[in-house]
Amino acid sequence: MLVQKFGGSSVGSAEAIAVVIDILRRSSVDSVRLVAVASAMQGITNALLEAGGQASLGDESYHTILENIERRHYEAARSLLNVRNQSAVLAGLKRHLNELDDLLHGVYLLRELSPRTRDLILSFGERLSCFLIAAYAGQEKLEAHYADARDFIRTDDRFGNARVDMEETRRLVRDWFDSKKGIAVVTGFIGSTRKGETTTLGRGGSDYTAAILAASLDADELQIWTDVDGVMTSDPRRVRNAFSLPEMTYEEAMEMSHFGAKVIYPPTLQPVLRARIPLRILNTFNRDFPGTLVHHLVSGGDYPVKGISSISDVSLINFQGSGMVGVAGVSSRLFGVLARNQISVILITQASSEHSICFALEPKDANLACEVTGAEFEAEIRSGKIDEVKAEAGMSVVAIIGDNMQKTPGIAGRMFMALGKNGINVVAIAQGSSERNLSVVIGHQDLAKALNVIHDAFFLSDVKTLNVFMAGTGLIGRTLLRQISDNAQRLLGQQSLRINLAGLCNRRFMYTDPDGIDTQNWKNILEQRSAAANLSEFDAAIKTLNLANSVFVDCTASSEVVALYEDLLDNNVSVITPNKIAGSGNLVRFRRLKESAQRRSVRFTYETNVGAGLPVITTLTDLKDSGDQIRRIEGVLSGTLSYIFNHLRPGSPFSRIVREAREKGYTEPDPRDDLNGLDVARKILILSREIGYDLELEDVEVEPLLPESCFAAPDVEGFLNELRTRDDHFEGLVSEAERVGQRLRYMATLEAGRAVVGLRAVGPENPFFGLYGSDNMISFFTDRYCDTPLVVQGPGAGAEVTAAGVFAEIISLGSYLT
Repeated sequence: MLVQKFGGSSVGSAEAIAVVIDILRRSSVDSVRLVAVASAMQGITNALLEAGGQASLGDESYHTILENIERRHYEAARSLLNVRNQSAVLAGLKRHLNELDDLLHGVYLLRELSPRTRDLILSFGERLSCFLIAAYAGQEKLEAHYADARDFIRTDDRFGNARVDMEETRRLVRDWFDSKKGIAVVTGFIGSTRKGETTTLGRGGSDYTAAILAASLDADELQIWTDVDGVMTSDPRRVRNAFSLPEMTYEEAMEMSHFGAKVIYPPTLQPVLRARIPLRILNTFNRDFPGTLVHHLVSGGDYPVKGISSISDVSLINFQGSGMVGVAGVSSRLFGVLARNQISVILITQASSEHSICFALEPKDANLACEVTGAEFEAEIRSGKIDEVKAEAGMSVVAIIGDNMQKTPGIAGRMFMALGKNGINVVAIAQGSSERNLSVVIGHQDLAKALNVIHDAFFLSDVKTLNVFMAGTGLIGRTLLRQISDNAQRLLGQQSLRINLAGLCNRRFMYTDPDGIDTQNWKNILEQRSAAANLSEFDAAIKTLNLANSVFVDCTASSEVVALYEDLLDNNVSVITPNKIAGSGNLVRFRRLKESAQRRSVRFTYETNVGAGLPVITTLTDLKDSGDQIRRIEGVLSGTLSYIFNHLRPGSPFSRIVREAREKGYTEPDPRDDLNGLDVARKILILSREIGYDLELEDVEVEPLLPESCFAAPDVEGFLNELRTRDDHFEGLVSEAERVGQRLRYMATLEAGRAVVGLRAVGPENPFFGLYGSDNMISFFTDRYCDTPLVVQGPGAGAEVTAAGVFAEIISLGSYLT
């Protein structure tokens, strides 16, 4: 015996019904006796509810709804049936529809819709669909007949959510099916009282009908055919990496269904659980997929957690007060008054001090719960022994579920680490003694993020996803995108790191996609699908998406972009930036950014601010963290100025070398931005702050390299021409330096809290003497490196090395993920 249930989506159209018949045909090849339970066509139950409501209001528009219901069933019948079979079936459908029309007309005349009448109206959805399915099955040479569940599902008269008399129903089901052969196409969702009144079984009623029949007939298996591939590890609408579970126990399924899993409804499981009948969840539209088998055997499995489920919207009530401590009967009174008022509690947790009891319930019950609890404890509240009872709305419950969680150490730790690293605050915690379920209450705004990070922690711990939002698609930004694209497969294979470009913004356009932007085709996507650039809207989009493991990468030189940092950090988004404005700007704001990152357990990194791809700040931090004392820092911190003075020789005009540097891309578009010394000043300021000196930019002493007349030139070409007036000056400086065996270097020095930037002549004993090309060099003089400094040297300019430095920071952040 095999009982198969088909949901509304499985019978929602002629094409879907044809698939159902094919499933029945496949299942019957082994001479297995079949029972097929079907729901109403998708959307029909809601349409019937609406029609009844409109009729009870005296609104004649119920006729239009009825006509649409008729049209859908007639179209399906004409599409499925041969011409010679259509007349009888259409006549049968018409009889049902005429009865429904008379019933709705009565409601219209009386302006009254009782629960009993509503149940009778709703029964037509299943009656129409099953009549049609049975007729089509017969045409397709399957021995099938229509079965009205009201003939054998016996219930009480709680219309809308009737309770089944299991003993009487079992007897009636056995008698009815003993007298019938072939495939019974049974109406789900409905039953009848002893008086013959039509009832409905409430939410999940068709599944419940199928489970009752399976248990009553001692079926070998119950199959629930729906529109998903079995029970998923989490809600696939919220968790992109969710996948189907091959099997689970009844207890796990009950826990999953209680916490929001839509595939199974808890009452469905009760009859088959008691009878130990296996339940299989299958996809009507993916028939070859094995689905999920629910049974009583516990398997080891690959994962200690079987699934992650949630209740999206709950209210939380914290019942607390010093007068509760050591007082017997408080919990009894609290939950007694809730029970007397038919208020169901979803989750309960109590502090060991007995000072507070926290419980979650449906938002619709929150006000009543506060009211009745306040009345019950009025005397204690008035005397101050118990605080005023208030409900906190906008909360969600997330639960991890699995039989293998029992006695597996580290489960809770892994869950809370995943939440903590993503800045998700846990308001309440509950765990049963069976260790099968660990539930936490969090803010609703963090629900999607929480589900994803927990899912990754337990099911995809080998693959870490970093969601990157980038501002700036200039030379550095473009280069970084190429580097990410070129190394994507290597990172996935070697480090199990997936970099997902979730958002991109430049001066003209912006675009976000949580599923990822193609890093090879980003330019076309940005131009074809994007909206006009708006930094505040881009910031809002990042926060609204609220993706796990998010990082904002600023590849601009914009102060407006820097203004977003604090808000992003406060919303648990890490920030990586080669933009020096934040690090060298207002000290109070800089300290605030660092504090925000620390408080939210995210990263704020800016390694490329000083030496492009060189590990300057990292080296300095390692020295400081290891307890070394930094005494002096010297550095050539500009690749542009390094190139210029490394190539400056007697007979080589200064103006010509600057022009060559610009043509080779070593300078900013306007070389004055390099030659004014401010770039070097910003870099030494950043290093001074890393050591702990509270300096502002104006505290850095910058010795002018050029007179004001050069910087006052009207444009770049005018500036380059003005430089010729300084050629003799630099010719004299370089000649004098060479005469005494020295070379010119534009250097920054930090010592005893004093930062100085200027041109210096150095001899062969100085490590900066041998500098070449556009290299940067930084020397750290410390207690440990006192005689010979620790030197960091390498290319300090160019998009490739700067982008590579940013890329390295992104990869480093990836290793920090859960």
